[in-house]
Amino acid sequence: MGTPAGTDAASQPRNEEPVRARVPGQGHRQGPGTVAQPVRPARVALVGVHGFGAHHLGNLERLQAAGVVHLVAVADPQPPGPGSVPATAAVFPGLGELLAATEDLELIIVATPIQTHAPLALAALATSADLYLEKPPVASLADFNTLCDAARASGRSVQIGFQSLGSHALQAIEELLASGAIGTLEGISATGRWVRDRAYYKRSRWAGKRSIGGVDVVDGVATNPLAHAVATALRIAGARTVEDVASVETDLYHANDIESDDTSVIRIRTNTGLPVTCALTICATESVEPYVTLQGSRGQAVFHYTEDRLTVHTAKGVTRQVFGRDDLTENLLAHRREGAELISPLPDSGAFMLVLEAIRTAPPPAAIGADYVHWEGDGDAAHAVVVGIEDALEQAAKEHATFSELGLPWALPARGTAS
Repeated sequence: MGTPAGTDAASQPRNEEPVRARVPGQGHRQGPGTVAQPVRPARVALVGVHGFGAHHLGNLERLQAAGVVHLVAVADPQPPGPGSVPATAAVFPGLGELLAATEDLELIIVATPIQTHAPLALAALATSADLYLEKPPVASLADFNTLCDAARASGRSVQIGFQSLGSHALQAIEELLASGAIGTLEGISATGRWVRDRAYYKRSRWAGKRSIGGVDVVDGVATNPLAHAVATALRIAGARTVEDVASVETDLYHANDIESDDTSVIRIRTNTGLPVTCALTICATESVEPYVTLQGSRGQAVFHYTEDRLTVHTAKGVTRQVFGRDDLTENLLAHRREGAELISPLPDSGAFMLVLEAIRTAPPPAAIGADYVHWEGDGDAAHAVVVGIEDALEQAAKEHATFSELGLPWALPARGTAS
């Protein structure tokens, strides 16, 4: 065990000004003689302060200023940048050192490379703290089952970082479907067209890898950069757990010089027979906001999940609305203190994990021929563009077809695999 760096978390004061929390079961009204219970800021540790961990640092800074949390410690083998971590937070090279020196944690947030999620999550569940685990939860279905077993045994709560599931638009979509405004739901598609340059795949040793030294990574377009497209489409389809999915087919390709896929179609069928097709690339001409389309018998709805924007097309016309969003960290804290329902609980990532497992066990992605790829930009800023990819994604999503079934010149015949 290395010598911890930074300030000893155990020596930090714990007499932060308490905030008031609603007493569970009493609503917002106080009965005669009832006194609101003071609740001190939750003691939080963050594992991983770079990459998306920097987003969590910013969010925790906001919550700490509001008196909701106290960030007592962070852990990362790469030291945080100057001024990026509060002076009152202890800094450690790893979670083991952090746990050995830090008492009474209430929440541990893990925002680290995919292949480290399983061991770090299991270590966190061995404490008395609840766990916020970034997406994807883990890199295999076996690890997911192990993690679910550990969570049940520990009695701890686990929130998975699919932030788009906090959108209030999802409730509006449920109500829209129940109203019959777009008729019978016939299918759902997710379309993602992003750009990632060469530098993206040089940022870490695991970027674009299927595995490292025999350890699963599964860093592909559907499991990492556009994983929210898949997760959001599944949530709207009512597919949350493993039992909610009947089949998954994959059609995986890469234009970049990587192991994993960067241009793919994933076709899912729920246990009710609903098709959910995800057509995704990070080799587009330009980045556009990804969206989920609900295909109804009498209309359609398009949900741009990064913007919480819902557009509904019916015979009566077009309506547009932008919604708010619940923060998943705040939701987990409310769950711990007041019993609020978790927005993205671990078991509800089961359907997504079946998609990840289908990708993990599929044959290696096929390389798209050089005749169908051109490069824009220079050096590490250059990015691959698959010729005609925008039209291909639109057609795949509309027809619930794989690239192979569309007969694209760079696609392999009968490439889909079922699981």
